[in-house]
Amino acid sequence: MNVSRARARRSPRLVRFALPLTAAVCAAALVSGCSDSASSGSSDPTTQAAPAAADSLQDDYQKVIKEVLPSVVQIQASSDLGSGVVYDDQGHIVTNAHVVGDEKTFKVTTANSTDELTAKLVYAYPEQDLAVIKLDKVPDGLKAAAFGDSSKVEVGQITLAMGSPLGLSSSVTQGIVSATGRTVSESRSGGGTGATIANMVQTSAAINPGNSGGALVNLDGEVIGIPTLAATDPDMGDSAAPGIGFAIPASMVTKVADQVIKDGKVTDSGRAALGVTGRTVLDDGYRPAGVAVVSVTDGGGAEKAGIEAGDIITGFGGTEVTTMQSLSEALAEEKPGDKVSVTYTRDGAEKKAEVTLGEI
Repeated sequence: MNVSRARARRSPRLVRFALPLTAAVCAAALVSGCSDSASSGSSDPTTQAAPAAADSLQDDYQKVIKEVLPSVVQIQASSDLGSGVVYDDQGHIVTNAHVVGDEKTFKVTTANSTDELTAKLVYAYPEQDLAVIKLDKVPDGLKAAAFGDSSKVEVGQITLAMGSPLGLSSSVTQGIVSATGRTVSESRSGGGTGATIANMVQTSAAINPGNSGGALVNLDGEVIGIPTLAATDPDMGDSAAPGIGFAIPASMVTKVADQVIKDGKVTDSGRAALGVTGRTVLDDGYRPAGVAVVSVTDGGGAEKAGIEAGDIITGFGGTEVTTMQSLSEALAEEKPGDKVSVTYTRDGAEKKAEVTLGEI
């Protein structure tokens, strides 16, 4: 499965408009009401409960939207745009690193104003595809979002994705948490960071270009993730695969943002490093067959374990390694200090080494 970043160009040629969220829920309630009327005054408690349940869910949606949407902003960087979430009352905004790209200054529009604010980059952390920017002037009434506990996110929970898909600011889509703990690699093509991110939240809420950096929210009004990637289907010309999107978990967002705001950079990534640079190699049939070590980091785990430039890594723990992506995804599941068995070949002979992982 391929994934693509969810940033948008400023002027898309084609925009598919969907029924607004509240209108869609109202329409569903109206259909139920018509069905009740056709039953000639039936007192069936099931038919009576259905409209009440729909109204209650709609009220929950609207309450969350009213509470959280003012904290979701649109970020303009040169000709591209994305979304962001207000992190604190000092004007810090979290977003994706691929939204800010190489830019240092940005235009920001809040959900309840058409005024363009200016902001500057504080720090971008491409390894986790996160960044923090700061407004030059904090407007009155700026509201920070509340971030939830990632450990409490469960499959089946209702989610709302808020952002600026295709430049349509303050848009909301709805879905559920489809899975947790996904490890996903982002493509470098088209400006992506190439990050491999662990523990992502998979959601069926529509994630379109421009949603990147926005908010994935639960019905308690808490941000549980930052929408970042949408799956693409190679059989459909790499077009978006409906209902498969991924968000960076809130725990990682707050871990990175807190460090950046305090120290101006990430000082504790919590991400494991093998201590090599490498490239994918092919076998005689032109199939990916491992990762050739191009260089080793001085004093890194690989060097200490005896791995050298020219070795070809074919296994990491219990995972077969055929590409750089598969190695990155296996690494993302580990923590600094973990000991992992690495299988590699040297001069045609298979070898194994126990490596104590370092930190990115």
